[in-house]
Amino acid sequence: MHSLAPYADWAYLVAAILFILALKGLSSPLSAVAGNRYGMAGMALSIIMTLAVAPNPNFALIVVAIAAGAVVGIWRARTVPMTQMPETVAMMHSLVGLAAVLIALAAVHHTGVHHDGVHRFELFVGCFIGGITFTASVVAWGKLSGKLAAKPLKGAWVKPVQIVLATAMFGFGAHYFITETLQSFWIMTALSLVLGYFLIAPIGGGDMPVVVSMLNSYSGWAAAGIGFTLNNSVLIIAGSLVGSSGAILSYIMCKAMNRSLLNVIFGGGMGGETAVAASGDGEQKAYKSGSADDAAFLMSNADSVVIVPGYGLAVSRAQHALQEFAEALAHKGVTVRYAIHPVAGRMPGHMNVLLAEAEVPYEQVLEMEEINSDFSNTDVVLVIGANDVVNPAAQRDKASPIYGMPILEAHKARTVIVVKRSMSAGYAGLDNDLFYMDKTMMVFGDAKKVVEDMLKATQH
Repeated sequence: MHSLAPYADWAYLVAAILFILALKGLSSPLSAVAGNRYGMAGMALSIIMTLAVAPNPNFALIVVAIAAGAVVGIWRARTVPMTQMPETVAMMHSLVGLAAVLIALAAVHHTGVHHDGVHRFELFVGCFIGGITFTASVVAWGKLSGKLAAKPLKGAWVKPVQIVLATAMFGFGAHYFITETLQSFWIMTALSLVLGYFLIAPIGGGDMPVVVSMLNSYSGWAAAGIGFTLNNSVLIIAGSLVGSSGAILSYIMCKAMNRSLLNVIFGGGMGGETAVAASGDGEQKAYKSGSADDAAFLMSNADSVVIVPGYGLAVSRAQHALQEFAEALAHKGVTVRYAIHPVAGRMPGHMNVLLAEAEVPYEQVLEMEEINSDFSNTDVVLVIGANDVVNPAAQRDKASPIYGMPILEAHKARTVIVVKRSMSAGYAGLDNDLFYMDKTMMVFGDAKKVVEDMLKATQH
């Protein structure tokens, strides 16, 4: 088995190239399937070569662990609904963080092994990043799944607690680095777990897409830390790729929200009581409402329709019905396109995956930068299950918490139709002036039922 050791670095180099190709493929829906295949091939090659060169591996235990993980993974992949995909991703990030912590603890307790200064530093960094990733991901899972309140943890005491925990964590980590005291390593690990909670709890629901992206970055750096601990170069490379790409994506999303990345990471985000209080004085505003038949008539007689999907579409699982309705409009000569905001949904790319599942043609799905200039020439915009990403307050109201955030400029279209269950505020807790414009018609009801009714009216 060890005769393969000289070839390990070459195999890991090929795997690293495959991981880079995977990231490149995942940058577009058209190449995403190929990207996933590259990633799977790279991971399979990495696992096989690692087992081939490992000294005295316990194959029985390894096979049982891999089989158990495969069974659970396949089951979740086949059964998880799109509405639960964000919290599922958050939970997967937590497992990477937990793995980093457990491997670091196993390494420091490995009898007969002395860790030099470099390895002690790697153990320290990998363990605390893993600990933060684990509890932060669990909290994010709780917020996204509704098991924990989405509103942020508030109070003047929050940031001092964050600072004290971070300072103590680094202090005990430094003490372990200098003295190799195991008790200090355990205390540092416990503090990192607590700090993970206090880093995510103050972040409001409106910032959850960025949080999921940041957790993806954290899990990558945690994996890289595991790679240093295990002296495995491909794990270092793969973790660094995931960590850096997640950080870049987080930056892009923060830019799309006109937010500071540090502001999001350390709390002070959107959502919760402050946002609601800032959204207005409770004055009752007038709005126009109509039926699904009215909406179908307007869109059937339009030349161009832009559909803006949001999380409400995922909740009602209306994507397939929406695609049928779009096809019915196309048969009548209507040009139909979809507009996607970078932070639509509960995680990066949520709406793109949702529409791909319904087999919406990729060429009809446009990003914010591509579609915004066309709204003023659009006859009808159908906003279905979206709220904050089309709120004109981001451009008009300097007192709004989302002022300066780039939005889909649906308010510039000739007619706007909004499908919602009620007039309640969006996930960020803000009222939306778009709903009260003269050009806007509200259609209340479950998104899937409304779309099905519009489809029937179009077909008659």
